[in-house]
Amino acid sequence: MALTRSQALALIGCVPLLARCGRSAIGVGSKNFSENVILAEIYASALENAGIPVDRRMIVGDSQATLSAIRRGVIQIYPEYLGTGLVQIPGTRPPYPKKPGRILDKLRSTYEPWNLTWLNAAHASNSQGLAMTQATASKFGVHTISQCARAARRLRLVAPDDFFRRKDGLPGLEKFYNGKFQFKTQRSLEIGQQYDALANGEADVAVVFTSDPELRRDRILVLDDDRGFWPPYNVAPVVRIDALRAQPGIIKALNAASAKLTPTALFRLNALVGFCKIDPALLARGFLSGGWLREFDCPELQRARVG
Repeated sequence: MALTRSQALALIGCVPLLARCGRSAIGVGSKNFSENVILAEIYASALENAGIPVDRRMIVGDSQATLSAIRRGVIQIYPEYLGTGLVQIPGTRPPYPKKPGRILDKLRSTYEPWNLTWLNAAHASNSQGLAMTQATASKFGVHTISQCARAARRLRLVAPDDFFRRKDGLPGLEKFYNGKFQFKTQRSLEIGQQYDALANGEADVAVVFTSDPELRRDRILVLDDDRGFWPPYNVAPVVRIDALRAQPGIIKALNAASAKLTPTALFRLNALVGFCKIDPALLARGFLSGGWLREFDCPELQRARVG
């Protein structure tokens, strides 16, 4: 059958613009660190397994940049953490709710006017924490966040840059502990560099993330959050509501993926990428298909005692 000129031009225009012609591809994005890329790849693979086309847009930026991107429609889905979502709501302050269900209710009602919602949260979580080497903790007598607050003027802190701006970062700790979190020195480092700073004696305290397998390998002490400053940071997909209307299968696919994400699974996923250098996209497909614990391994993983 011959095509008219206008029909031919319309078909040519559809090639790069799948989202405008036929079935729309769902833009899946991530933040700018390894674990979030892994989670985004799991979401992307889960959608593809359900027959939903995906446009991968990884490493969008930090929390604020990624939230801005999904609100503008640059992406339609990304992995977020309940606590991070909570502190992005204007007016929220500690003490925060401790039950993930209560936080999800608040997030859904607050994000709905932005054309966004949150799907089911996984059991897996990744909280912020403060950590020291065992030797430094013993030297200063610091094993809890409260003790760190009292000793802060004698301690040197390293942290990711956004920790110095976030409400659940240093500004929040200072307010929560009545101005006691005033460190001797403080400087920003890229995520992952804090362990070398502690090991080399260049810092006394570092901000860490509790699902990081480096914590086990390097025998780091994560200080007890004895007064409960931080909220739960369970993982959950943030999704544009218009994307759910266009592709209702997103809900079932992503909720099923979240149900597989246990704390142990997230810890091992991070170890396989960090220690064994497994490609996150390959790992995500193996994780969803089952049997992935047998498929992926390396000597470094065994030396780090990550089971």
